[in-house]
Amino acid sequence: MKNSFIGLLFAMLWASASVATKFGVLSAEPLVLANLRFFIAGSLLLGYSYLLRPDSSYRLPQGREWYQLALFGFLNTTLYLGLYVYAMKYTAAGIGSLSLATSPLLIILLSVWWLGRKPSGAELLGVLLGMIGVGIATYPLLRDSYTTMGGVVLLMISMVAVSAASVYYATIQWKLPNLLINGWQVAIGGIMLLPFTALISDFSATQWDQRFWASVLWLSLAVSTGALLCWFYLLRLDTVRASLWLFLCPLFGFFFAWWLMDEPITVFTYVGTALVIGGLSMAQRGKVRKS
Repeated sequence: MKNSFIGLLFAMLWASASVATKFGVLSAEPLVLANLRFFIAGSLLLGYSYLLRPDSSYRLPQGREWYQLALFGFLNTTLYLGLYVYAMKYTAAGIGSLSLATSPLLIILLSVWWLGRKPSGAELLGVLLGMIGVGIATYPLLRDSYTTMGGVVLLMISMVAVSAASVYYATIQWKLPNLLINGWQVAIGGIMLLPFTALISDFSATQWDQRFWASVLWLSLAVSTGALLCWFYLLRLDTVRASLWLFLCPLFGFFFAWWLMDEPITVFTYVGTALVIGGLSMAQRGKVRKS
């Protein structure tokens, strides 16, 4: 019961990121919002790791670990989250949540090229179903101007970036604890995003209002800290079964978008979401059986 509650809490918090981001970009430039989120979340994770965890494994990175953290942070924070937040200015919140579920499918494709792994027929069919599902769910939102094609392109590039980050993460024999890895990659990724924020952001357009700070704090505390703590707990129990909780993210995401932002839910939404979840389920089936 406890593990199921934590899994549900993770899915709800993770899915809420797109709606929280949509609210935030109504008050501020996307990259300004992103940078503040990264620095707050990074400070919290590193502070918790170094001040409240007396374990000797919670140490400063050494030598090549700095390079590994920097590359992981660039892919996972600078590129992925920077593009994701920017894309949400031009994309419906529900589509933002749905896109998160495509990451495991893209990881399968990237692992074929990067790791030389041979995918199964079920995995390839799952990827195809997932991509078709995203297209179907996106179609009415493009037609009704809730989403732009440019926003969808940025969103897909961001999904490729986070999938590449996941594959890269799997190739490294990390000696640092997961919390410390995440804290450093968020902080370093935020630093690398700063030049882009300074170049393309209109700081005069930022409204430092209650909506902006509520969005920043929710993304920093609830999503980047709370959801990730739940995720690491689930990963310690069973990596494969932990990934199954990602299936619920599109459902919660579309619900939050409908409830809080009045985004439409149509038959395209149901069919597209069903195809994405079906594709994920098919791609993961073999792994679950093996586990």
